[in-house]
Amino acid sequence: MKSKLNRRNLWNNAGQSGAILGLATTAIMFANQLCSEAFSTPELRMTGLTASILLWVIKFGGCIWLMRFFMIRLCRKYPEATNADTMIFGTATAFLSALIFAAFNLANILFISPELMQEEFDIIMQSYSQFLDYNTLSKKEEMMDTYPLISFISTLGYCYLYGTALSAILSRYIPKIDPFADINSEA
Repeated sequence: MKSKLNRRNLWNNAGQSGAILGLATTAIMFANQLCSEAFSTPELRMTGLTASILLWVIKFGGCIWLMRFFMIRLCRKYPEATNADTMIFGTATAFLSALIFAAFNLANILFISPELMQEEFDIIMQSYSQFLDYNTLSKKEEMMDTYPLISFISTLGYCYLYGTALSAILSRYIPKIDPFADINSEA
């Protein structure tokens, strides 16, 4: 006996899918970080840039492919799933994967490689120092203290919005619904 699609089943499937999607994007984030460190010398900088672009393309395309795969898998598991169900599923998957990715990003900033945060912050301050006044530059430490929180919230928001937009696009076509199904059944 097949189980019916209800909110609990939807969230269970979204939790599994979100964990896989979040861990996959986290793995690519760490791979990108390793590539940046491995190719940090001036001679290998172009190779590092190429590897970084390639990893970004893999992450971007992989997220789309995985979300589509999970939505199709949900429709195969629950044939009664509608476009609204796949939209809710995709949104829940996006939120949970964004939460996992943002948490790992926060852990990376605070514990795994805090020197990377310091380097990025120094680059930003050097870039904008000519536009900032003395008071703003003197508040650098306070800004650094809030950077992990801002990074967590902005990463969570960005990934969630991207996943929700992707869900809205994909759910219009998954599951494929025959617009003439009702006409054929009445005849």
